Amino acid sequence: MGNRGMEDLIPLVNKLQDAFSGIGQSCNLDLPQIAVVGGQSAGKSSVLENFVGRDFLPRGSGIVTRRPLVLQLISANAEWAEFLHCKGKKFTDFDEVRQEIEAETDRITGANKGISPVPINLRVYSPHVLNLTLIDLPGITKVPVGDQPVDIEQQIRDMIMQFICRESCLILAVTPANSDLANSDALKLAKDVDPQGQRTIGVITKLDLMDEGTDAREVLENKLLPLRRGYIGVVNRSQKDIDGKKDIKMAMAAERKFFLTHPAYRHMAEKMGTPCLQKVLNQQLTNHIRDTLPAFRSKLQTQLLSLDKEAEEYRGYRPDDPGRKTKQLLQMVQQFSVDFEKRIEGSGDQVDTVELSGGAKINRIFHERFPFELVKMECDDKEMRREISYAIKNIHGIRTGLFTPDMAFEAIVKKQIVKIKEPCIKCVDMVIQELINTVRQCTNKLDCFPRLREETERIVTSHIRDRESRAKDQVLLLIDVQLSYINTNHEDFIGFANHVWLRIVVIRKGWLTINNISIIKGGAKEYWFVLTAESLSWFKDDEEKEKKYMLPLDNLKVRDVEKGFMSSKHAFAIFNTEQRNVYKDNRFLELACDTQDEVDSWRASLLRAGVYPERSSNDNFSMDPQLERKVETIRNLVDSYMAIVNKCIRDLMPKTIMHLMISNVKDFINAELLAQLYSAGDQGALMDESQEQVQRRDEVLRTHQSLKEALAIIGDISTTTISTPMPPPNMSYTRGQRPSPGGGRGAPPPPNRPGPLGPFNNSADSPQVPSRPNRPRAYVLLYGSVGQSMIVCTKSKGLIHTWITN
Repeated sequence: MGNRGMEDLIPLVNKLQDAFSGIGQSCNLDLPQIAVVGGQSAGKSSVLENFVGRDFLPRGSGIVTRRPLVLQLISANAEWAEFLHCKGKKFTDFDEVRQEIEAETDRITGANKGISPVPINLRVYSPHVLNLTLIDLPGITKVPVGDQPVDIEQQIRDMIMQFICRESCLILAVTPANSDLANSDALKLAKDVDPQGQRTIGVITKLDLMDEGTDAREVLENKLLPLRRGYIGVVNRSQKDIDGKKDIKMAMAAERKFFLTHPAYRHMAEKMGTPCLQKVLNQQLTNHIRDTLPAFRSKLQTQLLSLDKEAEEYRGYRPDDPGRKTKQLLQMVQQFSVDFEKRIEGSGDQVDTVELSGGAKINRIFHERFPFELVKMECDDKEMRREISYAIKNIHGIRTGLFTPDMAFEAIVKKQIVKIKEPCIKCVDMVIQELINTVRQCTNKLDCFPRLREETERIVTSHIRDRESRAKDQVLLLIDVQLSYINTNHEDFIGFANHVWLRIVVIRKGWLTINNISIIKGGAKEYWFVLTAESLSWFKDDEEKEKKYMLPLDNLKVRDVEKGFMSSKHAFAIFNTEQRNVYKDNRFLELACDTQDEVDSWRASLLRAGVYPERSSNDNFSMDPQLERKVETIRNLVDSYMAIVNKCIRDLMPKTIMHLMISNVKDFINAELLAQLYSAGDQGALMDESQEQVQRRDEVLRTHQSLKEALAIIGDISTTTISTPMPPPNMSYTRGQRPSPGGGRGAPPPPNRPGPLGPFNNSADSPQVPSRPNRPRAYVLLYGSVGQSMIVCTKSKGLIHTWITN
């Protein structure tokens, strides 16, 4: 096999793979891709085949690779290949692999010379490879042939750039030795995406095909067009070798002999050849793995810590212990009781941050949802006044009543109290539903014992349903108690006591201006007005100590008043329908406000007191002012009494439900659940584990052990591998500078221009300037560039000379 250079890492990484394969996971070290870039017939496919150690890629003249081949190498105990487009089919004969690549290429591109960016994905499993991804890209071409599009060069370039732009992609820039390095498209593309040369490796092929008398020594010594990682020469099989079925082992032996015997390369034979290229790539893979290990180790340690507690519990599991099931049953019931109480009473641990649940949701039902439902049951004001009006008339019958009847008040109040039953029952239903939800959430921890969970839910839910009927009966009893006696002597009630008015209900208070006071008596003045169902009074100020006047509301109506030319206030007038004086000598009382909204508000308040507009088309209410005042009085009394009832119900409902439902269920779980479970049937069957729990235990223990092994292996990798530092940046050429003409052939510098590119002396470590007639040998002391100028310092006969070329 030709893949020996990488085998130092294979055992360690394979151990990681084995450790993770036991838990059904993959050891994702994110190894980089290796893209092989070069012109047509540069020998890219041969370089790539050497990594696999198998002959499996299509060969021929012209453009053979017409689709990207993404080759995934996967370490395995056996050797076979499979394609992504025909999953499940294993290829053990690599000649069939080549035929499938050719057939799949033709399916997309046709039999002509067209190309396609759609990749072919091939996986090769072998015990001699490291998990790695190699990419064989179409060769760079400039002239379209056959049916190829005119922009074939740009299409291939774009396709190549899609892969080599990735930071995790190592670039093998392949250039044949029998072409000019200055025209290498592979090096140009690599330099465009990797200007610092951190991931580019130059590969020189076809060294055995160079013209006689020429060599690529300067290139391989990294002097002609220097790269940070330098160049590696390889000798691939010729087409004759391939046709003669010369295998890769023999080809690599011939390559080794070539470098050892060639006079221009034998001094660097240990740095040349496919094994050396594989060694360099192995160094990069080692560096990458070592860089990845800290984060990978941290991730594994986090997973290990998360499983420590659970794994410790499972290690103490003894399936043959006769008392195990009884002990587990006691533990599970106790845990269920604790979890239920925590969810109801509240707890600092296991807090739900997504939504309300348990006790928090029940609290919201008590103090937000239930009061809201009570408010929704309030009758529309217009409908309420209509009901009161009909009640008063029906109670009086054919008689004309002088006083507001108590019976009308009680009839309306009882009708409103009955309406409370619906929100109270709804409140009980909402609490029951939340209790059942809480039970289900608490039984989630019993999933490992399906029968136990099922029986626990059934027993507790049945008890909750049993308490439901009792709670609803008690709630309805509370409503019936309220209906049985209307307590008009309640201290918060604003109405009657012993059938005598305690005080007059105030409808509205506020400042108003009386406009129609004569100038002799002081003109318009502002007073504090108080409107009740019986009268309109005004005072000197809002302390209501000095009453100026009280106007009875009998036979009064309201009419509009046009705004005065010089006045900024808005006014309305009150007058008597019997043409009597309203206020002293005035037939009407003109009142003014600052805004029209205030006028409309006062008119609405007067309407509630039975003072109607001068013209009204309202047929829904009686135009009898006395009746309307009675309606207004009862309306306010009903509001006052229902506020007392609602306050009482809002206080008693949570207490009743808490006592009859929630506290009772907690006591039941603590005291009776275990006994109910024992009486339900076979305790052994209750504690039978689910298949998922058995799998979970095995998986946790296996994963925990695999994680520990993986961390130990990572420690081995850290101690048995050495990180190879990046080569320093090469300062011999600046970016974009081209080598001298004929550089690929080892040609001498142009006449009359001393060149810095002379060949190395086999016997000396320092480069020397080419010898000329009658000129002593000079050794180079300094060699570099500044801007576009080349600087060479030489030493000859003790003298130092500086050469500067443009």
